Amino acid sequence: MLTIASRLDVMNRLGRAMADPTRSRILLTLLDGPSYPAELAQDLDLTRTNVSNHLTCLRGCGLIVATPEGRRTRYEIADPHLTRGMQQLLESVVAVDEGVPCMDEKCECCE
Repeated sequence: MLTIASRLDVMNRLGRAMADPTRSRILLTLLDGPSYPAELAQDLDLTRTNVSNHLTCLRGCGLIVATPEGRRTRYEIADPHLTRGMQQLLESVVAVDEGVPCMDEKCECCE
């Protein structure tokens, strides 16, 4: 059973991972199934170096796992519960108060 401290750690890891638009795009792609860095780079119009850096972060957060396959490495969501949770999160309705601006100056969600 997760303690409150470990639950907080999970929330922080998820938040850190999803706070970056590129990492979110990678996670959304991996929700559809496993993929490889070169394919992710091509599909998301990113450099392989950029994808590699974000995959390292996502692995560090514990959200994805890497499986070596010969000269390539396959990446996928680490746990089916996480996949289902993210899918359910995407189906959620977010209550946005149009009169309150986002506190993050770099945020593009309110434009």
